[in-house]
Amino acid sequence: MSKKKKIEVQGNEITVIGNNEQDYISLTDIAKHKTDDSSAVIGNWMRNRNTIEYLGIWETLYNPNFKPIEFEGFRNQSGLNAFTLSPKKWVETTNATGIIVKAGRYGGTYAHKDIAFKFASWISVEFELYIVKEFQRLKEEEQKQLGWSAKRELAKINYRIHTDAIKENLIPKHLSKKQISYVYANEADILNMALFGKTAKQWRDENPDKNGNLRDDANASQLICLANLENLNAVFINDGLPQSERLTKLNQIAISQMSILLQSHTQLLNPKNTDDEL
Repeated sequence: MSKKKKIEVQGNEITVIGNNEQDYISLTDIAKHKTDDSSAVIGNWMRNRNTIEYLGIWETLYNPNFKPIEFEGFRNQSGLNAFTLSPKKWVETTNATGIIVKAGRYGGTYAHKDIAFKFASWISVEFELYIVKEFQRLKEEEQKQLGWSAKRELAKINYRIHTDAIKENLIPKHLSKKQISYVYANEADILNMALFGKTAKQWRDENPDKNGNLRDDANASQLICLANLENLNAVFINDGLPQSERLTKLNQIAISQMSILLQSHTQLLNPKNTDDEL
């Protein structure tokens, strides 16, 4: 399972975990919106015939190992006064995958988001709508972070291309490791100066309280531009251009590309209705 995440809904903290690349939401946390006795709330919901039929249909659609005969047994018993059903009994008897029961101090009952939203609706339609809203916000934030990470990885790949060009063309033989690292750092600062207008050391001096480095602090547009500059600088190095000329060219390219990237970002945030203009 992946790392737990939290969403806050009407003052309630609800846990979301990953399981087999799917999102599972804590029914235990959702039930606390109604009462502290979350097990009783979940049990009452599960003994309901409509609930059992929904769970059975969901498992039939998404779980090839689901046991339909055992499911029919539960459905036939539902509605009887003496009938009870716990999440653990449901999972163990039918081989269900839509619900997960975790033991221990930080355990509880989790369900696939489809099932969790159904449970939330049973508790309160209003509460369900707020959960859906916050869950969507969480997924949007994850997508943004994924996009940033992909751009950061692209910058790292291009950094390798850049350093290989430095190694092949700018580093004489028999330099010490310290001397070699200085050449790499010096060339990295050419890119920093071209894009950010400062060296890595200048950024650290200006931001003593920040973790990471100048590039970790960059936004998505700057990372895209940086990746392009690293490729171009590798080409310029291979072509034998002196450092001062490369810096001038790279700075001009950075200004041009950032203007385009920022303009594109603004257009995405404020799209024009081209139909109205025609």
